[in-house]
Amino acid sequence: MNGRLPAHAATAPRPFTGHGRRLALLAGLALLCLLAFMTVGVRTDWAFVLEHRGAKVLTMLLVAAAIGLSTVVFQTVSHNTILTPSVMGLDALYLFVQAAMVLALGAAGVSALGEVGRYALNIVLMVGFAMLLMRWLFVGHANSLHMMLLVGMVGGIFFRSLAGLAMRVLDPNEFTVLQDRMFANFNAVNMQLLGPSLLLIVLGSGWVWRQRRLLDVIALGRDAAVSLGVDYERRVLLLLAVVAGLVAVSTALVGPVVFFGLLVSNMAYQSMGTRRHAWVLPAAVLWGCVLLLGGQVLLEQLFKFNTVLSIVVEFLGGIAFIVLLMRKTRS
Repeated sequence: MNGRLPAHAATAPRPFTGHGRRLALLAGLALLCLLAFMTVGVRTDWAFVLEHRGAKVLTMLLVAAAIGLSTVVFQTVSHNTILTPSVMGLDALYLFVQAAMVLALGAAGVSALGEVGRYALNIVLMVGFAMLLMRWLFVGHANSLHMMLLVGMVGGIFFRSLAGLAMRVLDPNEFTVLQDRMFANFNAVNMQLLGPSLLLIVLGSGWVWRQRRLLDVIALGRDAAVSLGVDYERRVLLLLAVVAGLVAVSTALVGPVVFFGLLVSNMAYQSMGTRRHAWVLPAAVLWGCVLLLGGQVLLEQLFKFNTVLSIVVEFLGGIAFIVLLMRKTRS
């Protein structure tokens, strides 16, 4: 396709339309959540607050961008708004990789790798396995929603079973090391990983944003995209590679989140009232910021809960998944 689209597909959206106002309001809401997270309940030195909470804010922003963008792209490629990379088994793959690392190297060996070494190994293994799985699912002939869900769930069960088998043969001390990595944690920020994560997610997000008009064409379906001159197979593989990379970076940074992407992507569709990616992509990121920052403020300050934010977000996302699946079945 030589990177060029028809004139009507390449027209940029006007910034002061109804969609633009909705996006501006959503950005304002995200900014309010950010200010509340940074200021509410502060009873200590501001320099410490900015350093401590600033690292958490950056982590949440990176996760919101990586998961929001990757989910929207994944749903566009699969032509289903209830599918996410995590639903297709990538969270189970992450758990299996962690268990296999501890089983093969031992707790001392995993510690000897260092945080950056484990981070890099996680990303390489997850992207490699994910690309094999996604290539088989989406480049082939798996066009049925039920078929894709079934394969994804079976793959998740397979990796989760292997992870469970590895956990059963681990030494109790080694299992303790593994247990901390089984759930997403936005509070224990590893400063060594923020720099590489920021670089990778900014690069991936920038590339996805440049493909927003191409994604509008791919959303029309394979036949329509090919008729418009899109090299469909190659473009889809590149998009899936970036999706796998964004999910891998986010998961290696904070841990697995299963339904978070499903929640923010569908909130973006509903709030923007359009499927154009120039509006939906930033809306998904902003909704992710609102949920993570606003949710953390509510848990810490209003409800005084000691629970982990990811558990609440996953619970809400799981409910959204069931509702969307029931709607899809009825239609």
